[in-house]
Amino acid sequence: MRKSFAAAGAAAFLFSIASCASALADETGIAAIHAWVKVGSKTCFADHFHYGSGRGPTQSHARAAAVNAWIWPTDMEYGSSWADYRLAVSKKMSCARSGSGWTCDTEARPCRRN
Repeated sequence: MRKSFAAAGAAAFLFSIASCASALADETGIAAIHAWVKVGSKTCFADHFHYGSGRGPTQSHARAAAVNAWIWPTDMEYGSSWADYRLAVSKKMSCARSGSGWTCDTEARPCRRN
């Protein structure tokens, strides 16, 4: 019985290490060209913003498209650890009706978890 608990604990520990390593493993190294600052429990670009624009039939669709347009190039340039829009700071989003739909634009400084 104790062996199974120990094995489960060891497996959980190894999984957490592997998860952390894989989160950083896809970093491209390009993020190092920008200055970084600590913001709470995150590391963020000090003054470098990324931008995204999106369209959709509703404002919520256009907002989601703008966020996705922010995520994709951020992920390609720096890796997925920097491309989580929920972690980004200095976010701005503006939306307007455009013909029969909506257009939204966003900007934010990429961050990653420490």
